[in-house]
Amino acid sequence: MRPRGLTTIALGSALVGGAAVLAVAWAAGWLNGERRTVVVQEHAPAVEVSAARGRPLLGSGFDPAHIYAARSAGVVTIFSVFGSSSSASQGSGFVVSGDGVILTNSHVVTDAGTGDGSVRPADRVYVEFRDRDRVAATIVGWDVFDDVGVIRVDPTAHALRPLPLGDSSRVVVGDPVAAIGSPFGNENSLAVGVVSATQRSIESLTSRYNLVDAIQVDAPINHGNSGGPLFDAQGRVIGINAQIRSDSGTAEGVGFAVPINAARRSMGELLATGKVTYAYVGVTTEDLTPGIARRFGYPVRYGAVIASVRPGSPGATAGLRGGSDERDFNGASFTLGGDVLVALDGRPVRSAAGVVRLVSTRLRPGQRAMFTIFRDGRKRDVPVVLAERPEDPDAGR
Repeated sequence: MRPRGLTTIALGSALVGGAAVLAVAWAAGWLNGERRTVVVQEHAPAVEVSAARGRPLLGSGFDPAHIYAARSAGVVTIFSVFGSSSSASQGSGFVVSGDGVILTNSHVVTDAGTGDGSVRPADRVYVEFRDRDRVAATIVGWDVFDDVGVIRVDPTAHALRPLPLGDSSRVVVGDPVAAIGSPFGNENSLAVGVVSATQRSIESLTSRYNLVDAIQVDAPINHGNSGGPLFDAQGRVIGINAQIRSDSGTAEGVGFAVPINAARRSMGELLATGKVTYAYVGVTTEDLTPGIARRFGYPVRYGAVIASVRPGSPGATAGLRGGSDERDFNGASFTLGGDVLVALDGRPVRSAAGVVRLVSTRLRPGQRAMFTIFRDGRKRDVPVVLAERPEDPDAGR
């Protein structure tokens, strides 16, 4: 399922009281004789995947100099070496754990998006800190669908300054942001701007599925910034800088970041199991808008019209129907005849991107989900047993 996307280019590697305290202490194992890695996040419950111990910066204003002074020590430059090459591709990353966990993009530490679909990790990875000291790192895992990579360094090899993770669901257009990374190899460079848009559905650099909920920023982001942190005004990481939009193949000032909430999910699964799984339906959808609804007589004004259903997919097995009649409406093509999806497990669906978002973030492989559709003017519920998303949706066709 991927609505029409944007033309993109890579940046990175080639481009509150005592109860809460007790809960964190128990999760960390301080009260039961066992130690575990815990993340304490602003506006979110503690989760057992990493240990970010930083706190929001004081003050209500946006102070880029303060953010840089307080956070740049937690930002690193990553060098990835493939094969016997003496040269390394370069990207950025940031420390999220006192035990050495570092977040970056998958395309910084693998060749995802550059080959025939199979993904090969770098043979050697090195992390360089602000003081130019460089240490070896190991690859924990990667998620090509959300372009997230996790690596780890020995915490005794260098002093670590974990960065606090924010809540990307609270980001709004106009929020000031700061990006720190290594554009063109210039380590620990600061760029500032504002959030230009949220919940962008954009073409992925590393898979054939769209990356949903991307944060669009106007902060200058260039080759080498990939994998670096995007900060809010309080110095909390709200995204991983990942791509730029370009029709010319050059930077044009429109950058995109993977939302930290999505990256947090990927990181948790990678640390726990070494892989990330996504639910899969096997349909493509198109936006139903009020104008289209009026023109073609749909009973609802918003939703996602199923344009096609892949043979043998969960959607096909459940009996979902795609369209077959392509029409032109106000200069854009639209596919008539398919089911209109209006809710997924009781959650409203208002667009094609909303379908991808709900399936990717709310549902799991093997789950039985209820798809509420309109077909021939009548509303009905269709149960769908979801599969695991394949890396190549066309495999076996």
